[in-house]
Amino acid sequence: MRLKHCHNFQDFRTLAQKRLPSPIFNYIDGGADDESTLRRNTTAFDDCDLVPRVLQGVTDIDMSTTVMGQKLDLPFYCSPTALQRLFHHQGENAVAAAADKYNTMFGVSSLGTASIAEIREKYNNPQVYQFYYHKDRGLNKAMMESAKKVGINVMMLTVDSITGGNRERDLRTGFSIPFKLTIKGALQFAIKPMWGINYVTHPKFKLPQLDEHIDFDGGALSIGRYFTEMLDPSLTWEDVAEMVKLWDGEFCLKGIMSVEDAKRAVEIGCTGIVISNHGGRQLDGSRSAFDQLAEIVDAVGDKIDVLMDGGIQRGTHVLKALSLGAKAVGIGRGYLYPLAAAGQPGVERAIGLLKTEIERDMRLMGCSKVSDLTRDNLRFR
Repeated sequence: MRLKHCHNFQDFRTLAQKRLPSPIFNYIDGGADDESTLRRNTTAFDDCDLVPRVLQGVTDIDMSTTVMGQKLDLPFYCSPTALQRLFHHQGENAVAAAADKYNTMFGVSSLGTASIAEIREKYNNPQVYQFYYHKDRGLNKAMMESAKKVGINVMMLTVDSITGGNRERDLRTGFSIPFKLTIKGALQFAIKPMWGINYVTHPKFKLPQLDEHIDFDGGALSIGRYFTEMLDPSLTWEDVAEMVKLWDGEFCLKGIMSVEDAKRAVEIGCTGIVISNHGGRQLDGSRSAFDQLAEIVDAVGDKIDVLMDGGIQRGTHVLKALSLGAKAVGIGRGYLYPLAAAGQPGVERAIGLLKTEIERDMRLMGCSKVSDLTRDNLRFR
């Protein structure tokens, strides 16, 4: 199978699985516990049907939207994800370049493998910095100041990860950073030699946002220990309110799932929220973002920009979320599989295919622009 044969999400997933060692593929692919929330994130869309209108005189299609002051040409963006250099040697640079080509939003994670300064300097599209809150308040302040200095557009604080989820696939393979593989996991690397060749012949894996603050070398701190030892589980709304004031700009909370928390985000001055269960990787058995979207939009949609992520695999999924009131949706695995499969060309193809799907689907729905998508277009089974 080659890139030109990839026509949808599952095709990219299949090609990524062929090219990645099993421990790394399963790190992307897996969720927490029994992975019931991971599955529900996508199947939730099946309970909702589109009701198209005909003879609407549709000519040009305008997919643009404005999210937290950022004008995007597409109603979906590339959610920040960690460790992209592991999946392909181009890492965040490939995803940022593809997002820049299509003028949509892209984010670098605190656990990103390219520096926010490097990405901001190279690319002009709207960019977010996905932030984890550390026990070391001085470290938090220093990292925020660095992001402000380089011109990051939106601060995105992840609030559903004060401890790591129970990802049993990773436990079985021994996946961690640095690698502490089981024998079975190590053999999987041996049978995918091209990944190893690319890994050692390209720039060294690093975590630039954290390297100057935390010692990851020599097995000193794995990613799992980072979550359990470095992050602050006592984080409160008062702490976040201080961050919002300190940032003094577009500030988004990622990982909101309840109406009550959405209302609190408004009260402390956030300009956006992402309804998200972290791709089903944290609390298994939690609701899907799509299932929660309508009631949160009804509660705060006129006061704050509501986004969602999780389970997006088709253009119709995007249309359903927009119709319920989301300003935009985030994709994660939707670009990580293409990245692993083929680097920047893979991500560009995936974004282009999803854009084409949305344009075609909007024509079939009788909608010329995003604002034409309303709940009148939907029926729930």
